[in-house]
Amino acid sequence: MELIPDLPEEIGLECLIRLPYTAYQVAAQVCNRWRELLQSPAFYNLRKQTGNTHKVACLVQSLPAINDGLKPTGPPPYGIVLFDPLSRSWERLEAIPSYPDGLPLFCRLSSVDGKLVVMGGWDPTSWDPVKDVFVYDFRARQWRKGKDMPSKRSFFAAGAVEGKVFVAGGHDEGKNALSSAWAYDVRTDEWEELSHLTEERDECEGVVVGNEFWVVSGYGTENQGRFKRSAEVYQLGLNRWRRVEEVWVGDRCPRGCVDVGKDGKLICWADADAAVEAGACAVGLGEKTLVAGWAHLGAPQGVFLAQNRGKNDKLEKIDMPDQFSGFIQAGCFVEI
Repeated sequence: MELIPDLPEEIGLECLIRLPYTAYQVAAQVCNRWRELLQSPAFYNLRKQTGNTHKVACLVQSLPAINDGLKPTGPPPYGIVLFDPLSRSWERLEAIPSYPDGLPLFCRLSSVDGKLVVMGGWDPTSWDPVKDVFVYDFRARQWRKGKDMPSKRSFFAAGAVEGKVFVAGGHDEGKNALSSAWAYDVRTDEWEELSHLTEERDECEGVVVGNEFWVVSGYGTENQGRFKRSAEVYQLGLNRWRRVEEVWVGDRCPRGCVDVGKDGKLICWADADAAVEAGACAVGLGEKTLVAGWAHLGAPQGVFLAQNRGKNDKLEKIDMPDQFSGFIQAGCFVEI
């Protein structure tokens, strides 16, 4: 059976790899061959190799308040929204079936092979730490349950390199800072234990620099809130960490605001522009970076695009529909 009737096979394939990801769900219903092709890793790799993918931002954002006349009694529920920098469009992903009323609080996002990975956090009802892992496939437009994290941890670093999501640091249920690290293989749904960091790092931030996973700043159990100026870099293939000194601004929480500048050095978006000085959250999108934050506590949150990742970049304000104006807590890019 031809991919597209009366067209050579290679031309049919050229047509399909140019479909926008938003059309996949409908296109997969055309026939079994289209469905199998669209959902195959080889098809995604071909789209990527031919320049038919692009990066979108997936953001953990508070959901619109329900006006029921009752006073809120806890933190707002959170969901995942997608911002496409090409179309400037916003979209809310369907809720994780296990958490229909809101994401685990402070969960971490990463992406591998066009899939979104959600890990850990706190149960939004009990506030107990959870080990849950969920994977969203944009081709099938559905969630699946991944293998649980090996242990409960909160405020850990996460980042994806070579098809695996690396997690390190954070703290356990007893608020003890951790130095342990693991890697999750999304394709095989298995966890692998890694060598420990050289020291404990709670409230650290994960960032990928080139092909390296960096764990930036954090603090030890006995030094709560005193953020380190150092980072540790995981050396793939050697299963060991390399410590790098004086790469972070002292006494600044790194969570959400770390990025890699055009010179290859780490930057802090909270120091980059007065418009995002408080609550800065950044997601690199290739040539552009999405940055959210406030000018000061109590000010309305703004969302901006920066062109080149540097302290002197001009921020372009992005319009947000009212239903997507909630607080942005964290995010990552997904190449789809």
